[in-house]
Amino acid sequence: MSVAADDAKNSESKDLGDLERAVMQLVWAQGPMTAETVREALDRPLKESTIRTVLRRLEDKGFVTHTVDNRTFVYRAAEARGRVAAKAVKRIVDWFCNGSVEEVLVGMVDSKMLDQKQLNALAKKIEKAREHQSKGGEKK
Repeated sequence: MSVAADDAKNSESKDLGDLERAVMQLVWAQGPMTAETVREALDRPLKESTIRTVLRRLEDKGFVTHTVDNRTFVYRAAEARGRVAAKAVKRIVDWFCNGSVEEVLVGMVDSKMLDQKQLNALAKKIEKAREHQSKGGEKK
């Protein structure tokens, strides 16, 4: 199997189900958690074994890692929420816009997904990135 095919297969297998997303939101918001603390924090009654299965799947997919504290698994996010979101957006950009971030941003502006405050903040970040690149001598 080619590297591109492996990447496509891996990105598809890393999609999260509803329960997995709910668990990840908790782990990102609250930090390290045991299966029991996850179970208690969820808004639906589930068995601890179900939560352990979900956490194991999340670990297999690379979303969480665990340590052992007195024979209890403690799970923490493997990556920050923003980084995971950026990877998901990249897959969307690659799939729908052939990798053109500009096309996505223009589409977001055209569909009024960004308000004036967000546009101004984005423009400032772009300018700061340009300044950083020109100081470092990097070319685009």
